Amino acid sequence: MNLVFVGYKHRHTGEIYHEAMANPDINVLGAWEDTDAGKALADGLGMDFNYATFEDVLKDERVDAICLGGCYGERGAEAIAALKAGKHVYGDKPICTTLEELEEIEKLSKEKNLKVGCYLTMRFSKGMKTIKELIESGKLGEIGCVNMTAQHPLQYGTRPMWYFEEGKHGGTINDIAIHGVDLIRFLTGLGLKNVTCARTWNHFSTEVKSFKDCGQFMIELDNGAGFIGDVSYAAPASCGFALETYWRITIWGTKGVIEYKLKGGKKEVGIDSSDGSLLQIALDGSTEGFVPYDGEAYNTTGLEEFLKDIKGEENINSTESVLKTCRDILTIQAAAN
Repeated sequence: MNLVFVGYKHRHTGEIYHEAMANPDINVLGAWEDTDAGKALADGLGMDFNYATFEDVLKDERVDAICLGGCYGERGAEAIAALKAGKHVYGDKPICTTLEELEEIEKLSKEKNLKVGCYLTMRFSKGMKTIKELIESGKLGEIGCVNMTAQHPLQYGTRPMWYFEEGKHGGTINDIAIHGVDLIRFLTGLGLKNVTCARTWNHFSTEVKSFKDCGQFMIELDNGAGFIGDVSYAAPASCGFALETYWRITIWGTKGVIEYKLKGGKKEVGIDSSDGSLLQIALDGSTEGFVPYDGEAYNTTGLEEFLKDIKGEENINSTESVLKTCRDILTIQAAAN
């Protein structure tokens, strides 16, 4: 597959670039970025910004797929243009920021038989294969409640400044909660039924009061289960991603409860489950409380699964699942708006 990177305005794009360069079935033709700041962010990667305009990417008949890495608010229009030009679309999250854009992306994908993939990394974290098997085996029983905290450090001045420009971010819920909402759909098969309530507001971003850095929601899942989430940029900057509330997801069933925690570092996010803190389980009948569990990951990557989707092979990150997650999260964000 010939792939071109469209925009480099978030470091997640560099992670996808490393995946692409390590995959023998992917040929990176180059990249396009329209700002010096974006190009500077990619320093050290060896990325070749050899396309002068986005239109040059669309006109290049060699390009099979593009990877979105620009401002969140620009990605929807770029995805639509790429699909119209006959290119598959993969991208950092989010793929777009409005339900109207998503409708057009879904329509074009179906009409042109093109695939849409998203860098939803938590599906591939350590423990996810184990959690999914436990839930599917019925050991947790019927899922009734989900709780998620995902407080991030805002790091004003370190994060790209376009975050704080009108129309370029698209909402804190769409930005952060997409991972957790996607993970619950992936692990349990349950998606959004109703938004009970959702809210975003400004509290921690004193430099830019218009930026709504806090996000909370309560939703009902397909089977009537409740899901409560907090995805605020509330973590102290000095702690970085090291707090246990960075990603903490608890799933309660009629037969037990399972908790997943991802604790990163002050600068770079990493996973270390050697102390058993990544995954713990308590099943009905046990008197021990939570028991640490050594979970297994899926031995694959988002781009590998995207290639399988294009080839029509069985995969765990299909266009259908990606678009369902996008619809869920944009519906919650719209309710908050």
